[in-house]
Amino acid sequence: MTDKTKPGLTRRRLLTAASATAGVAVGSGAITGFPTIWAQNIKDIELKHAGQPVTAIQAIGDQATKDLGFKVTMQAAESADLLNRFLTQANQIDIADVSLPYLKYLVGRNVLQTMPVAKLKHWDATYSLFTASKYPDGRDASKQGIAPYTVLYATDASGSKFATSPTDFITSMPSITNADTLGIRPDLTGRPITSWADLIAPEFKGKAALQDNPTVGVIDVAMAVEAGGHLKYVNKGNMTKDEIDKTITLMTEIKKSGQFRSFWGSFDQSVNLMASGEVVIQSMWSPAVTAVRTRGIPCIFQPLKEGYRGWGYQLGMMKHLTGLQLDCAMEYVNWYTAGFAGAFVAREGYYSAQPENAKKFLSTAEWDYWYGGKVAAEDIKDPFGKVMEKAGRARDGGSFEARMGNIAVWNSVMDEDRYLTRRWNEFISA
Repeated sequence: MTDKTKPGLTRRRLLTAASATAGVAVGSGAITGFPTIWAQNIKDIELKHAGQPVTAIQAIGDQATKDLGFKVTMQAAESADLLNRFLTQANQIDIADVSLPYLKYLVGRNVLQTMPVAKLKHWDATYSLFTASKYPDGRDASKQGIAPYTVLYATDASGSKFATSPTDFITSMPSITNADTLGIRPDLTGRPITSWADLIAPEFKGKAALQDNPTVGVIDVAMAVEAGGHLKYVNKGNMTKDEIDKTITLMTEIKKSGQFRSFWGSFDQSVNLMASGEVVIQSMWSPAVTAVRTRGIPCIFQPLKEGYRGWGYQLGMMKHLTGLQLDCAMEYVNWYTAGFAGAFVAREGYYSAQPENAKKFLSTAEWDYWYGGKVAAEDIKDPFGKVMEKAGRARDGGSFEARMGNIAVWNSVMDEDRYLTRRWNEFISA
């Protein structure tokens, strides 16, 4: 995990901001070139990384600790609790693993500080879908919902506002992404599933489930409603009040008919609903589908003709970081995007925003399966060595390009978010 451009020099020894004399913190700019002092000073530093349970994994923090020389600890929490912590306990967190919609809540609230693009070692390795809202082949990416590009750049170093075009400062560093669709039990659906509309098809009454998070669940609902020909949205990721009202009215009728078996709020709940057979079609994450299959139960992360719902996490640095701790935080962001963490989460089923860096830490068979969409040449294991897929099986949805290249809408916080949340809660409790 070190740069080997010069014998004996590690990446952190080459940190340009690492300037110190005895008793002077690195980053002061006084004197440069004292790696021994840097190593001595950082040994008592601890960075606290808060994020979702699927990414804030201590094994990643342990590897970072080993490679960087200072301590990284992980704090995992689910969506609503995590956002609340970012807003109310910001001084107890150093690195925020922020989902794209949450940046709408955090930027301008004096919670995060910007990162200078010039200090990001793996900026050029970051997928163009994030940095330019374009695919490598030149196609424009979907602008529905909160596309990564729209919350990436800050107008200036203060980070108080989003910029509409590239600048020298970013609000947070793209790290993890994926494209979600529906999970199904092919042995129980009775027919092929090809459209989001099947989520609300009457034949699956009592056997369908939704995420209960309004910022995510309503996007799945909108995909199903539009696919079924009930409504046509201008932007499914930013509905008007009228569109919200029509959607909730329709979905309340569908719910009262007995369509939904459950509304889930966690990864484990989604796995158990599908594994038990109580549900045969539902909102689902790709690793949850794989978790069901590891129990020997048929389950598919089903590609659908209307496309995927995209999402992403970005690493944000909290406002309180200064001096040596800030220098260490920048080193950690550079380490995180260098490949080890990206390969780790790839083995869960997620993608790195720096895919070519993740490739360096994956075997050829792993890369071909997770990113290439190819049939597994050997058994595929999760990050902890447990077999997830047997040799001979291809990943649902195909390659990285096929999945991420077919995003219809991104997870979102809408302009009418408060109104939507109130109406969504009415729908859930109806």
